[in-house]
Amino acid sequence: MTTPHRRTRGRLLALLITLGLALCAAAPASASSSRPAPPSPRGHATPDIVDSTQRGGRAVALTFDDGPNPGETSRLLDVLRQHRVRAVFCLWGEHARQHPQLVRRIVREGHTLCNHSMRHDDMGDWSPERIRADLLETNAAIREAVPFARIPYFRAPYGAWGRSPEVAARMGMQPLGWSLAVEDWVPPGTDELVRRLEEGVTPGSVVLLHDGGGDRGQTVSAVERTIPRLKAEGWHFSLPARRG
Repeated sequence: MTTPHRRTRGRLLALLITLGLALCAAAPASASSSRPAPPSPRGHATPDIVDSTQRGGRAVALTFDDGPNPGETSRLLDVLRQHRVRAVFCLWGEHARQHPQLVRRIVREGHTLCNHSMRHDDMGDWSPERIRADLLETNAAIREAVPFARIPYFRAPYGAWGRSPEVAARMGMQPLGWSLAVEDWVPPGTDELVRRLEEGVTPGSVVLLHDGGGDRGQTVSAVERTIPRLKAEGWHFSLPARRG
């Protein structure tokens, strides 16, 4: 037979358990308000490879691959800050791990991050499982420098997409292509790069450039000369579209 005293203790115990569960459930919400949360596993990404800007009209998005690189990335960041332009930096995981201070500066100055694989391997014939492992390793390397950073885009090395668009989308990263490549990976001279940029840009262009993977001094000089010219002609700088 249960006594009134035991019934009272049972009710108190049940009440304490209920309160404890409620506090535990509320804890993550309060913690997330004090520091940024990582992106959701799926986000709003799709497997479509985007190659146009978020904004319409005379908009252009600058994207830089293969960094960070201590010489050119630092100088490029100075140029972008001077002209108040935000860009997308597609980072090698190994380079991000080698130069975390540059990754922190990229984020601190308001630019957007893109996963460009761990070692710039051709993923064209990789299995989804192998691609996912590489992308997870790359994101982890980037977040060693900038914990909880948003990485909303993925770009396949060499444009060899294979199964990577669907894998990246499931991880919350939009596959990022381009609509203008000025082939700065074979430096043709600063004047030629400026010509290719000015003649090749069209409304909504996503421009593929490089700040790593070699000497990219010509690219930085061309960007430094081209930005004010485009602005004077009424162009504005935007980010690539988030969805296909």
